[in-house]
Amino acid sequence: MSVTTAELPEEDASSGAPGLRSGSLGTADITFFVVSAAAPLTVMAGVAPLAILLGGIGAPVGYLLAGLTLAVFAVGFTTMSRHVTDGGAFYAYITRGLGRPVGIGAALLALVGYNGMEIGVYGLLATTTRDTLHSLFGSDVPWLPVSLAGLLLIGYGGFRSIDFGAKVLGVLLVAETGILVLLAGGVLLKGGAHGLSLASLAPAHVFVPGTAAVLAFAFAAFTGFESTVIYRREARDPERTIPRATYAAVGFLGLFYAFVVWIAVQAFGDEQVVQAAGKDPAGLFFTAITTYVGGWAADLMHVFIVTSVIASLLAFHNAINRYALALAEEGVLPRRLGRIHPRHRSPYVAGIAQTVLGALVVLAFRAAGADPYQQLLLWVNTPGMIGLLLLQLLAAIAVPCWFRRIRHTEGVVRTVVAPVLATVLLATAIALVVSHIDLFTAASPAVNVLLVAVAPAVFALGLPLAWWLRRSRPDVYAAFGTETTEQSS
Repeated sequence: MSVTTAELPEEDASSGAPGLRSGSLGTADITFFVVSAAAPLTVMAGVAPLAILLGGIGAPVGYLLAGLTLAVFAVGFTTMSRHVTDGGAFYAYITRGLGRPVGIGAALLALVGYNGMEIGVYGLLATTTRDTLHSLFGSDVPWLPVSLAGLLLIGYGGFRSIDFGAKVLGVLLVAETGILVLLAGGVLLKGGAHGLSLASLAPAHVFVPGTAAVLAFAFAAFTGFESTVIYRREARDPERTIPRATYAAVGFLGLFYAFVVWIAVQAFGDEQVVQAAGKDPAGLFFTAITTYVGGWAADLMHVFIVTSVIASLLAFHNAINRYALALAEEGVLPRRLGRIHPRHRSPYVAGIAQTVLGALVVLAFRAAGADPYQQLLLWVNTPGMIGLLLLQLLAAIAVPCWFRRIRHTEGVVRTVVAPVLATVLLATAIALVVSHIDLFTAASPAVNVLLVAVAPAVFALGLPLAWWLRRSRPDVYAAFGTETTEQSS
């Protein structure tokens, strides 16, 4: 009888070393991690006004279309998750379907992509904290101490047990979604600016020149939802909880984003909202909640945006640590990174390494005199976002390739139709993001070319690394992306 990784006890049977805390996370816990990584309040208050400005009142539908696309991707992705229990998530799936060289490139891309998505956000943490303190108390604080304090706070959260992190994220997520629900309640009760309207759903308002830009923003808003599978080893009944959490996260984000953007349209009116978004995009949601709920709610929204960013950082930090753990166990990264804390059952050495890396990047940007938002956030975050979209595309391609080579009882819709359709849709999403890259970076064309090139360049580095591993460390290469039961069979 074979034993999967998810069924291993909390101590590694072969070495006696502590393992991850198995059976700790239910569907809701994993969903909290994934939705928190997306930072819904920050996305809505910070990015949705730009989507309305560019796409008009049809912007809510863009978020629905992005959600539907990723739901299609999730069909094949979660089907494969029932068969592949490796902790490497994306790179394990890609290795199975497309081979070890591609899988090793994907592993490097995952490390860089997730680190980019997290480390850049320390610039956003500094900016939102500074804005909140200025709004509430009229005080100005330098950004570097805020970012460094955030690094220590997130490092501590990752050091603690995974169920501790789930509880923290649950509280923070309720706070940030709750303030948006409060705004929605105020708008609905008062009937909006000029009565509630469904004009946002009309094709004439959806299919406009700015729709492509809205879709680019919308796909970026879901980044990180696929990290559900990273927590397989710590999930209760992972064959059920992982698919449920994935669909729950995609469904919630798609519907919630679309609803909240529609609420913003109603708050100002179909005819006035684009003008309002153009006049003060950063203040659009604060103006709306002040008008429909009160100034005290706007103050709370300022605070909850900061906690939203903290929740996103903690969620990505935990995901990165588990990727590093998996690669350390593979032998690709130093084995020391795979050490697990005997009490908290967390990959604490990987967490320390990630915190140190984040501190080095933050300090480097500060030494260069960079702006925490315009450079640290946008220039580090954007390549990470492109990297994760590219990983989704490769994973979609890998699903039918793998199922074609094995015996299984899964249906053709799950193993062929949905993944092929997801491949086409995700390729379109990447093209939209790249073609509108200036909206994400606010940088020069030369800088944009470099930022777009980071993800494919990192992936390409995996090919010579695979060649080196095959020649110099053939045992590591042969075992890469496989499970214990596969290696011994």
